[in-house]
Amino acid sequence: MAINVVKQYERMVVFRWGRYTGMRAPGFRWTWPLIETRKVVDLRETFLDIPRQTCITKDNAPIDIDFLTYLRVIEEKAEATVLQAADFIGMARGLATTTLRAVVGDMDLDEVLSKRDQVNSVLRAKLDEATENWGVKVTRVEIREIIPPKEVQDAMNRQMAAERVRRALVTEAEGDRQAAITRADGSKQAAILNAEGERQAAILRAEGNRQAAILNAEGFANALNQINAAAQTADARTMSLQYFETLKKLGEGAATKFIFAMEFTGMLQSFCGGMGGNRAGDGGTRAP
Repeated sequence: MAINVVKQYERMVVFRWGRYTGMRAPGFRWTWPLIETRKVVDLRETFLDIPRQTCITKDNAPIDIDFLTYLRVIEEKAEATVLQAADFIGMARGLATTTLRAVVGDMDLDEVLSKRDQVNSVLRAKLDEATENWGVKVTRVEIREIIPPKEVQDAMNRQMAAERVRRALVTEAEGDRQAAITRADGSKQAAILNAEGERQAAILRAEGNRQAAILNAEGFANALNQINAAAQTADARTMSLQYFETLKKLGEGAATKFIFAMEFTGMLQSFCGGMGGNRAGDGGTRAP
């Protein structure tokens, strides 16, 4: 065909009399019939589905792996895809298979199972290094499934069950610890509040007792002041009458003996002297 339409995601490699003459950009492109031939290269990213491969790990454990490889043709090296590789898709698939076995063979089973991202990165780097000469860029590698031997799967299941039991026990213990801490903190706060309440109550009781003592002392002092004031106005006769009244009350009791203070005679003389003075004043005469 003389008139060719090259799409935006394509590049056309042109040969004249079998010799490479260059690449054609997107658009309408003319080629001479019978003289020139063409090869269209797709620049879009594509993927290779690598079927399940049985690989042997470093510790001699068989393991089945399948993965996907994403790649695209480099625009600046599109001619190399035609000139350097007859079938770069098939070549990339075979290279991915052999590279996978080499990478897995350098790792232990546990590393393969736990470091999937690392396996992806190593595979991508090794494949990209090899396909660069073909004008192909490996963008990423994604392991889709890893199937260890049945014995290993059973051991992993038992380990997983034991790990879940351990986590449950740890979680339960942590819950008990937090509950104990919460209860202890509550007891501490309650004890603090009780102690504070007792302290406030003791302060209030002490303050009440102090106020009561002050009031009692003030009342007693007032009573003494009143007694003292009354005593200042009482004469000897009044005191004698009060003394006799007291003796009268004592005489009303069942006692047969009475003890008089020595001051009683002096008080009696003063009382009798007062009584005699009153009679002399009343009669106008005094007995010799």
